[in-house]
Amino acid sequence: MNKECDFLVLGSGIAGLLAAHKLSSLGRVVVVTKKDAAESNTNYAQGGIAAVTSTADDFESHVTDTLRAGAGLCNEDIVRLVVREGPERIKELIALGVQFTHAKALRRSGSRGAISEEVTGTNLDLGLEAGHSHRRVLHAGDITGREMERALLSRCRENTRIAILENCLAVNLICGSARGAKERQPRCFGAYVMDERSGRIRALSAKATVLATGGAGKVYLCTTNPDTASGDGMAMAFRSGAAMANMEFVQFHPTCLFHPQAKSFLLSEALRGEGGRLVRKDGSAFMAKYSPMKELAPRDIVARAIDSELKRTGDDCVYLDMTALPRKFLRERFPNINEKLLSYGIDMAVEPIPVVPAAHYFCGGVKTDSWGATTVPGLYASGEVACTGLHGANRLASNSLLEGCVFSHRIFLKLGELWPGLKRLVIPPAKAWNPRKAVPMDEAVVITQNWDEIRRLMWNYVAIVRSDRRLDRALHRMWLLNAEIDQYYWNYILTPDLVELRNLAVVATLVITSARKRKESRGLHFNLDHPRALARELRDTVLVKKR
Repeated sequence: MNKECDFLVLGSGIAGLLAAHKLSSLGRVVVVTKKDAAESNTNYAQGGIAAVTSTADDFESHVTDTLRAGAGLCNEDIVRLVVREGPERIKELIALGVQFTHAKALRRSGSRGAISEEVTGTNLDLGLEAGHSHRRVLHAGDITGREMERALLSRCRENTRIAILENCLAVNLICGSARGAKERQPRCFGAYVMDERSGRIRALSAKATVLATGGAGKVYLCTTNPDTASGDGMAMAFRSGAAMANMEFVQFHPTCLFHPQAKSFLLSEALRGEGGRLVRKDGSAFMAKYSPMKELAPRDIVARAIDSELKRTGDDCVYLDMTALPRKFLRERFPNINEKLLSYGIDMAVEPIPVVPAAHYFCGGVKTDSWGATTVPGLYASGEVACTGLHGANRLASNSLLEGCVFSHRIFLKLGELWPGLKRLVIPPAKAWNPRKAVPMDEAVVITQNWDEIRRLMWNYVAIVRSDRRLDRALHRMWLLNAEIDQYYWNYILTPDLVELRNLAVVATLVITSARKRKESRGLHFNLDHPRALARELRDTVLVKKR
């Protein structure tokens, strides 16, 4: 494991791999990823990537849809920036080898579909998802994230200036001062990284560090996220002094498969975009009662509607009914979902699919500027780990992959501008990892107990519907858990499970603290004691660690 590089990228989703690919034109890049390089939230993204690529669509419509979904908290300048840069990033992805689905493969009689031929020069199919006023979602079947991951990972693996360290986990960021540095506060110079197989921890130094570690869905009991989504980047950034913004806004995907053998299997928003209906056990539809947009309402409305129906009826799940659509179309448009459902004995062409909401996406995260820079010099963030101002109080469907592409590109542009100065920057020697008097852990069951308690506490008290009392109880319990976990961190030799537990506890505390500060209901944050949106609360919730 090299001890020094020009750029250190933590995470191997679309944001991390695209940043690595671009930064390699400036210098040597090391990508650190917890599992194998393809295991990321990107790889699980089914629906697609939203961008204006047809003359039937326009920038202003995409901006309006994003602002409407964001419930007043989007940074409009950032929204316009991301939307306008979207078409170029799509062209770039295609040039890098991403194979989006072509329209001719899916056209059916009476289809409302649009194509992107006018902008991309190729006849690509555009899907419709909740909250969008036009069909603008490019996709690769129903495995868009996997296809984007494949193409970018292939480019990075063949690049001799990029080293990918798999099965390695960042433990903490390294912050300090450099000779000649103009910043008054310490800057980031890399991270301590653990080899998960050997347990060895080394310091990796870099002139700039990019956080692309994704979200923190595993902080909740039910989630669509992979096991890697334990909020590592968010927790490390907070501990380093970086500002965190809007952590109370956690998006719950309305439709996660409800099946005893299924683990975190997401049923794409695109299913409802193509005509799927949400129904009760008796087959009756219910979304008209909650929104005139019915199944195409923004995710927060749909998730709360399902939550309300489940609480009212006492049922375990509701159902997503796709049976009005032809079997051939379902098989061709959603091949991965169709195959997965059949493996569980569910034929969506003839029977409704049992679904429940699950934690899906963090709209808040490490606060950045329009170039992806955090409040800690030398530290940048892109993708779900970041709070750029695009999503506001609720993410518009399929805007997340676009955000990762746009901000990784902008990080590259900014670091390219700063590169002459960075080349002259004197990096302090990497501090050796000091385990102090830590001893091997003799009671790993404590980690399992605390992990389960945090996730269940967050699910019961800090999920789709909240209250002041629930939040107070949750925060009091998290204070005790954080103290216990911190004691374990300093007393015992670190393991990957202990590192992730510590990060999970930090993120849970940030979510609760942010939720307590917001005395209203807006977007993804709904509090029974403050059920209305208030003008005086129209602000970001920003948290910074006290020094």
